[in-house]
Amino acid sequence: MTSPEAKKQIQELTDKINYHNNLYYQKNKTEISDYEFDQLLVNLTQLEKEFPELKLPDSPTQRVGGTITKEFPSVVHEYPMLSLGNTYSPQELEDFDGRVAKGLDGEPYEYFCELKFDGVSISLKYENGILVKGVTRGDGVRGDDVIANVKTIRSLPLKIKSKNVPAKFEVRGEVFLPKHVFKQLNKDREDIGEETYANARNTASGTLKMQDSSEVARRKLDCFLYYLLGEENNVETHEESIKKIESWGFQVSQTYKKCKNIAEVLKYIEHWEKKRNDLPLETDGVVIKVNNLRQQEQLGFTAKSPRWAIAFKYKAESVSTRLNGITYQVGRTGAVTPVAELEPIFLAGTTVKRASLHNANEIARLDLRIGDFVFVEKGGEIIPKVTAVDLTKRSGKLQPVKYISKCPECGTALVRQEGEANHYCPNEDGCPPQIKGRIEHFIQRKAMDIDSLGERTIAQLYDLGLAKTPADLYYLKKEDVMKLEGFKELSTKNLLQGIEVSKSVPFESVLFAIGIRFVGKTKEKKLAR
Repeated sequence: MTSPEAKKQIQELTDKINYHNNLYYQKNKTEISDYEFDQLLVNLTQLEKEFPELKLPDSPTQRVGGTITKEFPSVVHEYPMLSLGNTYSPQELEDFDGRVAKGLDGEPYEYFCELKFDGVSISLKYENGILVKGVTRGDGVRGDDVIANVKTIRSLPLKIKSKNVPAKFEVRGEVFLPKHVFKQLNKDREDIGEETYANARNTASGTLKMQDSSEVARRKLDCFLYYLLGEENNVETHEESIKKIESWGFQVSQTYKKCKNIAEVLKYIEHWEKKRNDLPLETDGVVIKVNNLRQQEQLGFTAKSPRWAIAFKYKAESVSTRLNGITYQVGRTGAVTPVAELEPIFLAGTTVKRASLHNANEIARLDLRIGDFVFVEKGGEIIPKVTAVDLTKRSGKLQPVKYISKCPECGTALVRQEGEANHYCPNEDGCPPQIKGRIEHFIQRKAMDIDSLGERTIAQLYDLGLAKTPADLYYLKKEDVMKLEGFKELSTKNLLQGIEVSKSVPFESVLFAIGIRFVGKTKEKKLAR
């Protein structure tokens, strides 16, 4: 076969397979059998092997993976991926509505409601209709480009055929594992004697960061899209943008609704709180957005989130279990946090063995006793916390918990300043978790961004006396790093190079790295100026 003949066949097979893929995943229809589809894919794969230079950017053979990615490139988001503010009650939602009304000076407005799916945020960049980047949220400013893995998601178009597509645009959504896929994945692991995964969200997140894209393809990730970005999109409302991306071939959840006022929003929330367990994927709330894009711009943003949108979180699941003990953790600031050691329970998709007790005031409020049965919830469906004691199960022999008076790590007497809820260890220069914690904070992505350093390496540096302060990192020599377990020539070079590169981070990142109490990102930016 000549090259021109192969080029023509590859184009025809690519178009045909993508057509049937779209028909199946977007419209739930089929026109050919699975066998016929597989034969088309086999023929295309063979042609691409013989003529690799003719492989098209939207080739469906990318859906089956095969790319090995050792390191995912870090990419700065053109539009920051901000988090949403959360609300947990109708009153808080009405307060949000009041702020919107005030911000719009009495101008009429409406809301657009969508379910908040429990998956992994992704930002997809298209140029000339072709998918070129798939970037994780990361810290909101910068994420990892996992494009090879994103291309395995069969419901995502690799190339947009529509004629009215802008030259460049971004579309954002949620990558998830459907319930039935997650269930089968765990069954397969059970059958071969491997430990099952705790929940679908964490599994989806881990899958997106796997090095072998063929394994990602086998996991059958899916994606709902919900946000269009770009300068040439020609839409006036969020509803229009959703319908536009749907017309381009993106998968959009059909659970959305436009609401005229906050009363309709509350009805929508109530409806899906009752029905959410019937959905094919996990959801933990509702996202409410001002529909008009001009009004969104008028309302603007805080340092962390948009003023024109909010997430209503459903009430957390609560489970009772026994309190077996209390341990105490020391953080980088010296703050001591009591932690409940629990009889293991399954809660909101994960096995929970420990939960935060916050401080001595919380222990006193709960009137805790070791051996009590306590109610445990997940704050925001993420962090376990003890919310109450089941007094009907309390034995009269149990004794109240007495809070510790000395640091569990270094033995120094704890202090508690007037007006402070926490106890602190004042031995900041001699308490191991404080020293290591400050270095761990110093090197993280939002701070000095030293990728090659991690918790385990910092522990080794501390144990060998090579790093007692963050500044000590900049005095490390090759012979020092070579002493560390697992470090050879290349890894040593990468670490020292990462430390050197960190010297050029913006000054506001340096301020964050230092970890000044009560100084957040907004104040750091002002100080840096």
